[in-house]
Amino acid sequence: MASNLSMRIWMIFGLAFFLALQGTLGGIECEQLSHDTCSFAVSSGGKRCVLEKRVKRSGEEAYTCRTSEIEADKLKDHIETDQCIKACGLDRKSLGISSDSLLESRFTQKLCSPHCYQCCPNVVDLYFNLAAGEGVFLPNLCEVQGVNARRGMAELRSSGIVAPGPVNSVQFTATPPSPSIPVAFTIEPPSLPPN
Repeated sequence: MASNLSMRIWMIFGLAFFLALQGTLGGIECEQLSHDTCSFAVSSGGKRCVLEKRVKRSGEEAYTCRTSEIEADKLKDHIETDQCIKACGLDRKSLGISSDSLLESRFTQKLCSPHCYQCCPNVVDLYFNLAAGEGVFLPNLCEVQGVNARRGMAELRSSGIVAPGPVNSVQFTATPPSPSIPVAFTIEPPSLPPN
């Protein structure tokens, strides 16, 4: 009985200590992060951290981490793992946040890979919102990556408005499979008018 009471007291003391320590340390503040952990981090307030570079009068480059106005969806106090940075084709020294990387097919392939898309929700949330700002639905962009990546990029570049191609120029001989299997198709030349 006495050991049970003693154990409860220690558990209560431990919980109180943990809560006090958490309250004094606070959460993640972007301005307190180093340039090695800033990019792709989320503050305790749910705002994304961005790395910025300034050039001092001496010509020396100085990096600072600051809190952006971009909010993460249901995520706080998060520093992205090195595994996600690598799997998603990201760089810890990325400056700012931009949708321009979605135009690069190599980056989009890594972002849409199962290792990134299914395991790194912070990164996917960020690029989902960036793509949406350009009028593109990220899952659709990932879907066309394997089947018709160039068309997906063209849609992204033009914010979703693409002129249709010739009606009968391409005939698929098989239904489009998953992105990892090549698609077989034939191109018919246009018919020439008789002389």
